[in-house]
Formats: sequence, structure tokens, C-alpha cells
Amino acid sequence: MEGQDFLPPEWERFLKGSIDETALVQTLAKVCHRRQEVEVYPPEGKIFRAMQLTSPEDIKVVILGQDPYHEPGQAEGLAFSVPSGVAVPPSLRNIFKEYSADLGREIPATSHLGAWAGGGVLLINAVLSVDAGNAGSHRNYGWEKFTDALIAAVSSKLEKVVFILWGGFAARKVPLIDHNKHLVITSAHPSPLSAYRGFFGSKPFSQAENFLTDWRWPEL
Repeated sequence: MEGQDFLPPEWERFLKGSIDETALVQTLAKVCHRRQEVEVYPPEGKIFRAMQLTSPEDIKVVILGQDPYHEPGQAEGLAFSVPSGVAVPPSLRNIFKEYSADLGREIPATSHLGAWAGGGVLLINAVLSVDAGNAGSHRNYGWEKFTDALIAAVSSKLEKVVFILWGGFAARKVPLIDHNKHLVITSAHPSPLSAYRGFFGSKPFSQAENFLTDWRWPEL
């Protein structure tokens, strides 16, 4: 239903027994209550957008972000993505530079990563909501418990997935992933503060294609 946040049915089935459903309901209640007090991003109905666009059985790559963009008009429920027509944020600009250099493609003209999501790239943030103008403000809402369980479930229930973890925060999720089945790519974060410390030249896109062999990054 438009305007409501709920897990898609295929994800409910996939995560059954892996997540604390009561805790998730409590987290969503906190977000709903917070929306009555301040502006919260992403808009209602888009908290689980990454899972609405990428079904569990379609996952080829998981890219993990920290929490949603906190400026007006940016957050749309996909990690690192902003709606078409919105200025490309600095981290996404650097992601596109590495994507272009790594795969020999043009830098995308769009800032919206929906084509990646539809092609098997789960663009999930560790924290799925944020107060306007206040980065990290929902880190005590219980989201990390949910997304840790989600990452662990993808690792245990699926085969041959590429996990791309940029920056120290994402790298802390490495123990949740079975390295015998999956490829884990870690590097510096693409933000301007750290991109030149190991993100540029890390070639995550070609590494993913080489591991998966029968899959290619969707064109944007």
C-alpha cells in the first residue's frame, strides 16, 4: 500500500526465522512516531525500497551503506542512490568514476540506481531511516539488528553472492558472511574524505563480474 512501510512478501518468507519480527515492528513504530515530530527520510513507503526492487532469489551483489541521505529530496530507500534529476552526491560521483575506470564504460547520466537494483544489486543501508539534517540519528532504533540478520540470512541461504563493503563501518559486517561461498570486497569508503586512500583503483565492479562469470553490471 502506498505510504506504508512493510516487508515485501518474498522477503518475509526469506527472513522467516532469521529476524526478530517483534523487534522490527517496534523499530517501525519508533520511526512512525518520529515522523509525527520531525521530517524523516526516506519518505513513507520507501524504507524497504531496496527489498521491493531486489528479490532474495535475484541477488547477485550486496552493496552496504550506512544510513540514508539526510538532505531534502535525496533519500529514496536505495543505498547511495538519489532520484533522477537530483544532483549526484559526492560519494556516488566517486562510485561512478571507479565504475567507469574499472569497466571502461561512460559515467552514468542518471543519479538513480534503480537499474542496478532491478538487475540483482541489493543496495541496502545498515540503518534504514534518518531525521532530516541529522546523519546517524536513527542508529539507536534497532535497524542494525535487522540488517545484520538480513546479511547473515543472505550469506547462509544463498550461494555465490558478492558483498561490497566500503569503509570501516561496513567492514565490521565481514564476520556475518561465509567466505567459503561468497566474495567479500572491502576497501576505503567512496566519500571525498577517503576515496583516494584505497577506493579508487580497487576495481570492485570487475571483481564482481569475474567472480560471478555469468552476470554483468546493468547499464544505468
